[in-house]
This record gives sequence, structure tokens and C-alpha cells, in this order.
Amino acid sequence: MKIINVRDHQPGLEAAAGYIHGIWGRPQNLAFYLDAVLHSSLTEKALPRFYLLLEGARVAGCCALLTNDLISRQDLWPWLACLYVEPEYRGRALGATLLEHGAREAGKMGYGRLYLNTDHAAYYEKYGWVRMEDGYNLFGERGRIYWLDLN
Repeated sequence: MKIINVRDHQPGLEAAAGYIHGIWGRPQNLAFYLDAVLHSSLTEKALPRFYLLLEGARVAGCCALLTNDLISRQDLWPWLACLYVEPEYRGRALGATLLEHGAREAGKMGYGRLYLNTDHAAYYEKYGWVRMEDGYNLFGERGRIYWLDLN
């Protein structure tokens, strides 16, 4: 298994955006994901950044570092987002591997804290994340906000 930046994905950025959109998108927002991926990692420290977890040529999961995860707390960044592991790869701590990768990359960019938004309970605490408070997405849905100290 290896984690790559979508810019290094051999089928190309459109295929990477299609994968991430297939997991997280809605029918009407493919252009949003494609544009975000096309404009990711333009410099060494630029956000957003999208990553794919690969087993050979097969995508096993993904994650991203974003300036905002479409959450009401616009004052916080960066956000670890788009965390996903394909069902057949679950149970192998690959979610933890993606979380660690995102934290390591955010730390290399000089960030001291990383945030995430989720509707899951009792998962992220196992990996050192601390529940902060709730926030709201664009549709008014409440989500749990967590932070991780990168120092």
C-alpha cells in the first residue's frame, strides 16, 4: 500500500477527481470536485491537497487537506477531509494510516493543529483527536468538530 498525491495518479487528475466525487459528491457537483482537484497542490505548501491510498493500481481509499470542509467554522484550518477506505480494505487500520499521513503532511507545511468534521462518534478519539464542539454544514446539518495537535 502507498499513499500518493493525486497529481501523481497515473490515470490522471480527472480519474482521481471522479473517484473522490464518487465517494463524497452529489450528481450536481462533479465540476466542484474536478475544479478543486485540478487546482490542488500547485505549490509545495498550497492547499487543497488530495491523496489516494493505492494497492498496486487499485484505489483503496482517500483523504484530503483543505482550507475548509464546507463547515461553518471558517476561522479554523487546515481540515482533514474526504477520509474514506473501501469496504474490502477495512479492518486493516488503513483509516489510521490516512489520518497519520494527513497529519504528517500538515505538519510539514508548518501547521500546528489539524481539524476534521464528522458525524462519527468514538472513532477519531482512538487516534488522539479531541472533540472540540459542533459546527454546521451548508445544509444546516450538525457535525462534530475535532482537532489534533501536530506539535
